[in-house]
Amino acid sequence: MTEHVTCLGCGCACDDIAVVVKRSRIAEASNACTLGAAWFGDGVVPAEIRVDGRAATLERGIGKAAELLTGAARPLVYIAGDVSCEVQREAVAIGDHLHAAVDSLAATAAGAVLAGQRRGRATATLGEIREHADLVVFWGVDPGERYPRFVARYATARGDLGKTRRVVAVDVGASRGPKDADVRVAIAPSDEVDAIGVMRATVAGRDASAAQFASAVDLARQMMQARYTAIVADGEPGARAIDPDRAEALIALGQALNGPARCTLYALRAGGNRSGADAVLTWQTGFPFAVDFAGGPPRYRPGAGSAEALLADHEIDAALVIGAPATIPGPVADGLDRIPVAVIGPRASTSAVRPVVAIDTGVAGIHEGGTAFRMDDVPLPLRASLEGPRAALDVVRALRDKLVHGAR
Repeated sequence: MTEHVTCLGCGCACDDIAVVVKRSRIAEASNACTLGAAWFGDGVVPAEIRVDGRAATLERGIGKAAELLTGAARPLVYIAGDVSCEVQREAVAIGDHLHAAVDSLAATAAGAVLAGQRRGRATATLGEIREHADLVVFWGVDPGERYPRFVARYATARGDLGKTRRVVAVDVGASRGPKDADVRVAIAPSDEVDAIGVMRATVAGRDASAAQFASAVDLARQMMQARYTAIVADGEPGARAIDPDRAEALIALGQALNGPARCTLYALRAGGNRSGADAVLTWQTGFPFAVDFAGGPPRYRPGAGSAEALLADHEIDAALVIGAPATIPGPVADGLDRIPVAVIGPRASTSAVRPVVAIDTGVAGIHEGGTAFRMDDVPLPLRASLEGPRAALDVVRALRDKLVHGAR
């Protein structure tokens, strides 16, 4: 049994999983939710290396990938899911060397990220929410659907706080909060941004007595009276929180509440260590996604410089995907399917993108160690519990060495 294993099935990155291996397969992942159990599976992944659809040696695969990338006029390096921060760092270094565009799964939350860059954001770790928040407001999200252990690990009060903590569900149309919330507030989707503005005006002491926003005004007053409010919204595709106007309005509300009270705004993120990609790119370049090395120094090009936009505009003529291809968003995958691609990562040989080069590796957190980031930007260690195919870090480093030094 391997204890204290970190699960990357969602952004909660639960690190209390105990993995039992029998006959070279994962037989049990105790404490894992249904999403986590599906992510671990039995731990069996393919171990193939394919070039032009045929079996090849590792040396041949790396050589062909290097040839593909050095021959490109406008290459793209795309960081997909299920690889460690150490692998992500090597991916950025390859992009720098190639003068390539570099993007990642972090771009899926671009709207909220850009809003935070414009205004700043009052945030906290998940532990702060668990230990100190006496009012938790789930804004248009039920974490039980996509983040199954969030409530049990971080929104269930401890000690004396359990007697006073209240949970509010803000239902925005069909985007509803938890079913067992203490209080429910309904807001029409068309009124949402206005309602948040009225709440902010209430916090600032301005008259905001419009009848249609009475429940929102009452909620704002409850937030002002709380010792510590946590506003929790979803920050991933399919969630209305990625709308930039909504995201910016929630950020402004959280900042206003830090005058008369204390408040944090928390955006839920999906798994696969996408928060790690955000952190590594920011650490290495100063920017979280849509980074362009074409002119030498990194430039930040959100929107027009995202992988989706570059591929849609036919700017990219070859790409390197590092990570699990199954995690690539649909629009990006569609664009990659039209150009030569090399894929290095878990289950690369099963990619729907039909790569020129596919090199299967282990999965970070199952077959490989390293570091991953929880969705509150706290780094956690990854522990391997099962022997797998070649390590992604070794392969990506070998490719980087090939690109930098060529044949020796």
